[in-house]
Amino acid sequence: MSAAVQIGDLRHDYPPRTRRGPPCPALRGISFTVEPGELFGVLGPNGGGKTTLFKILSTALRPTAGQAVILNHDVGESPDRVREKIGVVFQSPSLDKKLTVLENLIHQGRLYGLHGVPLQARAGELLERLGVADRASDAVETLSGGLQRRVEIAKGLLHSPALLLLDEPTTGLDPGARKDVWTYLATLTQQGVTVLVTTHLMEEAERCDRLAILDKGLLAALGTPSRLKESIRGDVVTVTTADAARLIEGVKTTFGLVATEMDGAVRIERLEGHRFVPQLVEAFPGLIETVQVGKPSLEDVFVLHTGHRFWTEKAETKP
Repeated sequence: MSAAVQIGDLRHDYPPRTRRGPPCPALRGISFTVEPGELFGVLGPNGGGKTTLFKILSTALRPTAGQAVILNHDVGESPDRVREKIGVVFQSPSLDKKLTVLENLIHQGRLYGLHGVPLQARAGELLERLGVADRASDAVETLSGGLQRRVEIAKGLLHSPALLLLDEPTTGLDPGARKDVWTYLATLTQQGVTVLVTTHLMEEAERCDRLAILDKGLLAALGTPSRLKESIRGDVVTVTTADAARLIEGVKTTFGLVATEMDGAVRIERLEGHRFVPQLVEAFPGLIETVQVGKPSLEDVFVLHTGHRFWTEKAETKP
């Protein structure tokens, strides 16, 4: 079976901010595939390019160059065919809050060409599956944020899409509602639906089958969360010190290890970090203020591949 999504050297430039200025690159040539039935995550900070990628995949934006193919249809050449195959849940709410839950779904279904009994049955099935059937006759404005998000997902699934695209689907939700959304997304993949979701939350990215990590419009890393964390060589030892340059040079000379400065702290990757800490403190008495040892996280993966922390970027470049 061919890939559900194929991205090849995809690029997008926004128009120059000034009359004679250069274009503003948002995607700089990224390539990856999403397999059928995957829960695939696109992780990145603001400015990473994930929103631009989402717009291209949902056919709301044409790429400047490269290729994006969804279910064997090119998004630039055959956007109408792509729209028939995908469901989209945008970050911003798209429900009419004055209509009831069921009325929102009926209206959306008619836009997809669904009518009558089949539409009523499909809407009822989705509301039941998402746990909001008992609120079908209630105005959307009376629902909590978590319940509204469930209705948004039901809208995206009305026409039984093979691919569901979600942009930051848990924005504004409490932890319990976030967990419910991600539990349901995992259930969808078990039913054969491919799910692609953008997120800036590490704990959500951990729930994905595979991840594409974007930074400054480039693909920084690609793989399963566990494999990506295995790329970190051992534990991560973080040290605060009054003289980072001296400690970095000392670690290199004494232990043959490469240490880096990050946000005023010194970062060292070392197998069995808990055994290494006493040696470190003994080697540099008075120089070390605090030491922290942790197992590799996706934040560490991001640092490894980009050289900076996750939350240091400006907002994504847009016209």
